[in-house]
Amino acid sequence: MAAMITYTSGNWLVQEGQEEEFVRRWKEFAQWSAKNVAGTGDFYLIAETGNPRHFLSFGSWENPQAVNSWRKMPEFKNFIGNCKKLLEDFQAGDYILKVSSQS
Repeated sequence: MAAMITYTSGNWLVQEGQEEEFVRRWKEFAQWSAKNVAGTGDFYLIAETGNPRHFLSFGSWENPQAVNSWRKMPEFKNFIGNCKKLLEDFQAGDYILKVSSQS
């Protein structure tokens, strides 16, 4: 059986005036994760065109175990704690691919 690629996603609503700081923190942590955590793929942060305070993030992982290991790291907990200070709302989820334009 082939390994199941896992995707993580975050739905972020940032406090007004904190958008640049949020993007800076997210980018720093995403780059750290890519360099230091086994099983990472690519990470993306996109902003809604009609609401500059609304962001979606997503990333790919080799398997669910890699995601679980990442979430247990103190750096992950620190990142989430620091970002929550900038947020009005946050929701996260784990996903698997069902179909793409490539398949």
